[in-house]
Amino acid sequence: MSNKDRVEENTATPEFSKWRGILFPVHNFELKKFLPMGLMMLGILFIYTLVRDLKDTLMVTKATGGGAETLGFIKLYGVTPAAILSMMVFVKLANIFSKEKLFYVIVTFFLGFYVVFGFILYPLRDYIHMSADTIASLQASWPTLHWVWPVIGNWSYALFYILAELWGSVVLGALFWQFANEITRVKEARRFYSLFGFVGNFGLLASGTVIVICAGLAKKGDALGLTDTFQQNLKYQTGAVIFFGLLVIGLYRWMNKKVLTDPKLYAPGEGKKKKEKINLGFLKSLKCIVTSKYLLMIAILPLAYGISINLVECVFKGQIKMLYPDANDYNAFMGKLSFITGSVTIIVMLIGTNILRIFSWKVAAAITPIFIAITATVFYGAVMYENAMGMTATICGASVLVIAVYTGFIQNSFSKGVKYSLFDSTKQMAFIPLDQEMKIKGQAAIEIIAGRGGKSGGAAIQSTLLMIVGGGVSLSSMVNILGTIVLIITALWIMSVFGISKEFEKLTAEKASSE
Repeated sequence: MSNKDRVEENTATPEFSKWRGILFPVHNFELKKFLPMGLMMLGILFIYTLVRDLKDTLMVTKATGGGAETLGFIKLYGVTPAAILSMMVFVKLANIFSKEKLFYVIVTFFLGFYVVFGFILYPLRDYIHMSADTIASLQASWPTLHWVWPVIGNWSYALFYILAELWGSVVLGALFWQFANEITRVKEARRFYSLFGFVGNFGLLASGTVIVICAGLAKKGDALGLTDTFQQNLKYQTGAVIFFGLLVIGLYRWMNKKVLTDPKLYAPGEGKKKKEKINLGFLKSLKCIVTSKYLLMIAILPLAYGISINLVECVFKGQIKMLYPDANDYNAFMGKLSFITGSVTIIVMLIGTNILRIFSWKVAAAITPIFIAITATVFYGAVMYENAMGMTATICGASVLVIAVYTGFIQNSFSKGVKYSLFDSTKQMAFIPLDQEMKIKGQAAIEIIAGRGGKSGGAAIQSTLLMIVGGGVSLSSMVNILGTIVLIITALWIMSVFGISKEFEKLTAEKASSE
């Protein structure tokens, strides 16, 4: 921010006290604009968290012949191509509909599918899915594809998994942030955007609570002799999805009618600079990264995070199934995980800025890989001990399976909390010393290559290992291999952080001396 901008903003915000300026720098008249946007993000994240936990429950505990081993195959061969296809469809629809109608069409499509699944497809699962005998026969005949057949055989679960993943990238990543970038002035964005994330994370707390309540209510069906109490749980949660989905649509409609017509809060094109058009395909993005040592090191950060967290997470979900084989119990545990993740994220977001202020970029950026390496080592160690001694083994009187699950619980929730507060911030800061062209093209290229590669890289490693070994081998039996890979990746990650830090300081000094 320039000195002129600071003076203008300070003179325009005399009512901000010191603490309000730090904690909630929003004018009273701006609440009409800020609160609906914050609540929209909360609602979108609520739905995303709820369907994300449901998709794991379905594939890990309910899919015939399935388990955590199927997740890598769905992510690599289902979610990745579907994400590419969805963006192509998004562009086509954007040329047909207005921005407002496009929002309604896409959100309604997702909500419609969740309703169809919860009230039609899931109740008909025994009629539309392959039988257990058919899946078992295919697994015996094609052992290399052992974990692929449950994905194909339980196709409606796999489809739900894919559309649950796409909700985050399409509705939050594209629709919400496109709308926010369109209606938010530059000066407002500096004050609003971090608060959007802060308010939005309360959606994780709300969804985690709702999941636990719905699972508990459904479990009461056991006393009534119901054959599948999870079906009732699914209906409860589908109702919650529809409620928050309609809330999001209503808030968006209200914004268009009440805020976008208020010249004090919105003036089309005001305060926005014309963005340089970026059109980088895969090959151009790859060339942009590999021709710059600095960008290559930055690209390693999201790539390493995506791969390492994925390699730990899938084994962790398999351990949860062993401890909580019942679908409702599994789902309730995932709800607790979401609640704690949201709580940790909110707390770490509050202290994250102080870490960046007090310590160097290198220290702040190294916290995430060091934390993941340590907790992953403890988690994999517990699983290896469990493999050697059996599930009934204990350490200091505690079940080794329980230790493994709750170590994974801590690893997963805190890693995501640190990622949202420190990892994302330090990654974006690394682009600051670059010139304008490299800053724009570098960020776009890394998003295309490293962003997608990190999400599918871990899935590719797991699915390849499972296919090479073949048969019904579990991920937990390969933790020695997966653990070694995670340690190598986090070591490269830390080396990249140190390399970036050195170049970051050098480029920052050069930029300061030239100004």
